[in-house]
Amino acid sequence: MDHFALKDGVLHAENVALPRIAQEVGTPVYVYSRGALVAQARAFRDALSELDDPLIAFAVKANPNLAVLNVLQREGYGADVVSGGEMRRALTAGIAPDKIVFSGVGKTRAELELGLDERIGQFNIESREEGHELAALAAARGIRVDACLRVNPDVDAKTHEKISTGKAENKFGVPLLRAREVFAELAALDGMNLRGVAIHIGSQLSDLEPLETAFAKIDTLVADLRASGFAITHVDLGGGLGVSYRKDEVVPTPAEYGRMVARMTKGWDVRLTFEPGRLIAGNAGVLLTRVVRVKRGGNGPPFVIVDAAMNDLARPALYGAWHDFDAVEPSGERMTANIVGPICETGDTFATDRDCDALESGDLAVFRTAGAYGASMASSYNSRGFVAEVLVDGDRYAVVADRIDAAAIMDAERVPEWLA
Repeated sequence: MDHFALKDGVLHAENVALPRIAQEVGTPVYVYSRGALVAQARAFRDALSELDDPLIAFAVKANPNLAVLNVLQREGYGADVVSGGEMRRALTAGIAPDKIVFSGVGKTRAELELGLDERIGQFNIESREEGHELAALAAARGIRVDACLRVNPDVDAKTHEKISTGKAENKFGVPLLRAREVFAELAALDGMNLRGVAIHIGSQLSDLEPLETAFAKIDTLVADLRASGFAITHVDLGGGLGVSYRKDEVVPTPAEYGRMVARMTKGWDVRLTFEPGRLIAGNAGVLLTRVVRVKRGGNGPPFVIVDAAMNDLARPALYGAWHDFDAVEPSGERMTANIVGPICETGDTFATDRDCDALESGDLAVFRTAGAYGASMASSYNSRGFVAEVLVDGDRYAVVADRIDAAAIMDAERVPEWLA
């Protein structure tokens, strides 16, 4: 079911007309569908039904909005966090501490202490050095911390180089060839309950083959560790499954992924953890924007200048990423245009030579599949402030993140007395 569909010629989020949100909240604004979040969360959970009590920990970095996290908490989801701030968000949203997994290559001492004090469920250790620091902090508290060792399997995820995390040259995890040595060293430390291993090879994966290759390597590693006398009870398989950004793009379904996981992990006798993010939230949101003007001239296509910019949706500027771009009230006519924002950088370009709905000044449009890595990556570049966020539920909606304008940001800044 498409939770963002035309009704009587007007694009709706569930049963709320997007022009109503634009009028009452302003643009640009992220609009999320609770129904879409719930449907995808359940589809992924159902895809893992052959497994014994897996933990599904939503990757908070994909969309850290408290309302979104609360929706997923109600669906039984935990949280995969990569900072102390994300941990606090997960806890505030009602996610139980024992369902929180702390990943990330650069956990600070304060963040490790926060996780220990909150008694979170698992730390994914990224290095020998981190493991020693975490164990010492736990021992000082008189506890043993539950952890897995993140392993870098040196597998090419066949995704964009900036979101590939499982190759040897990437900064994440312990090299597979050193994994047994590091595991043995850390498992012997006071304060450490090293109970398994973790991997995550990248994001927006469109092919299951790299995951199968990585899982096969983990299968061998688990067998080797057990043969050496270590009790392996948990394996974190990460996330990364992609979504369709283009209408004709084909990606593996949750069901296909679930069948592959069940086949590859048969006989492991562990509790599996999964960290989906984009898969759950990506298609549950759009970025609603208004056309400022259409700039014609020159020999190329006209520029459709919208009030959203690269500070609101960074993916096209960062990765050359594609987002479908549709009019909210399409006339049926088409045009070829360059879709750009108002920021003073050529990189503030969402699409070039794009076949799209015909648009004029004042028209509303949406960037689709913007529910993940949209608002979470926003900035205040060009002193534009931070975009608002809305959650729709049936025929009602609520603002779940206020628009933060430039004046509010300046209120947090100070000019020292010696400059006044």
